[in-house]
Amino acid sequence: MESGNGSNRHLHKDVCSSNVERRKVSATPSVIVIGGGIAGLAAARALHDASFHVTVLESRDRIGGRIHTDFSFGFPVDLGASWLHGVCKENPLAPVIGRLGLPLYRTSGDNSVLYDHDLESYALFDMDGNQVPQELVTEVGQEFEDILKETNEVRQELQEDISIKRAIKIVFERRPDLRLEGLAHMVLQWYLCRMEGWFAADAETISVKCWDEEELLPGGHGLMVRGYLPVINTLAKGLDIRLGHRVTHIMRRLNGVKVTVEGGKTFSADAAVVAVPLGVLKSHTIRFEPKLPDWKEKAIAEIGIGIENKIILHFEEVFWPNVEFLGVVAETSYGCSYFLNLHKATGHSVLVYMPAGQLAKDIEKMSDEAAASFAFIQLKKILPNASAPIHYLVSHWGTDPNSFGAYSYDRVGQSHDLYEWLRTPVDNLFFAGEATSVIFPGSAHGAYSTGLMASEDCRMRVLERYGEMDSMNSLMYEEASQILVPLQISRL
Repeated sequence: MESGNGSNRHLHKDVCSSNVERRKVSATPSVIVIGGGIAGLAAARALHDASFHVTVLESRDRIGGRIHTDFSFGFPVDLGASWLHGVCKENPLAPVIGRLGLPLYRTSGDNSVLYDHDLESYALFDMDGNQVPQELVTEVGQEFEDILKETNEVRQELQEDISIKRAIKIVFERRPDLRLEGLAHMVLQWYLCRMEGWFAADAETISVKCWDEEELLPGGHGLMVRGYLPVINTLAKGLDIRLGHRVTHIMRRLNGVKVTVEGGKTFSADAAVVAVPLGVLKSHTIRFEPKLPDWKEKAIAEIGIGIENKIILHFEEVFWPNVEFLGVVAETSYGCSYFLNLHKATGHSVLVYMPAGQLAKDIEKMSDEAAASFAFIQLKKILPNASAPIHYLVSHWGTDPNSFGAYSYDRVGQSHDLYEWLRTPVDNLFFAGEATSVIFPGSAHGAYSTGLMASEDCRMRVLERYGEMDSMNSLMYEEASQILVPLQISRL
């Protein structure tokens, strides 16, 4: 996907020219985009369409980042992002998905942050394989919402921040009538487990002051039936993308940026969009020169990065109930389990085990075979006659050096403003990614929207330097306000 050598030579010649007037007339504004996930590709696509010379440097041997659609089963399954959270025209990704005519399977009719499946779509079981009565599942789910509403009273009274787990404990101390025992308590722990899955973090680390700062779009949650890869490929079409180019050094200078990758090769441009995951920034595997300002380093250090993985089990045939979620309830959220039933959405005999937080960290220490066996053991607890899977896939977002985590969340004691700090440009460096989204953190549409914002900030800054703001028009996605094909929703 690399561009021809001729265009690169022409670019270098123009950039090095000492004739300033000639540069303004003939040079092409240039940008390096670091990271080929959805944020980086959105930025690259917009800048390319605005007549910039764009080079995308991606450390992996594939594009997409934490969006990874795998076809090794013979059909698409997403190892990373798989939902459109907010099936509505207000969703920044709706124009792209609508234009491609991609079908969505609606797994929830509301915009709840607590669970992305409707209550009636659950089948929960205890450790002995007995199914929990649906009335109890619904009742406890509603009580969990009441408990979280009570935590709002707690946080308004406290000056300091505390964890959502600590806030729930205070609620129980004040309202003993909300305490649950026995099976109901275990179902409540399962709901807490699901909430931890939403943030990819344990309840004792999630901020009670900021946990609900995210803006929830209407329309519920839609599973990408064919996977997210068509979206990624559409954004990447025609771009100059260099795979296997791991960036190690970013130098910003008065007249541009110089980016070095492993092996010593360097790239120069007028500006750069840094769209690598927060976990990579935290790892300090990329050296910035001059160093980033203290406020930027603070944002990188203090925004939380969570872990949620998928263990995808492919079976010869379906032997489980026709519901969207199977779950195991337990005395603690750590002991709970849940499986997404892809058969209901896609017709394929696949269950997806989704551990998060500390459980995900512990499972990442296992081999893929051991992790798949662990997931199958959880399944056997509720379905003793389950047949063994014929194939499996395991994600490793926490230990993957290209991500070092799944997505961001608000840690106890930290301000939600940190997301804006992370997004704010530093000279001719612009930042994008889900962790730079103030209103949609941790989501694919949040990452996508920050790529568009970074590209527009970058475009204006570079063209100001070129003195061409009046002569060049933005070629950003003008269709962003309209959907050419209606979003295709189903509930099978």
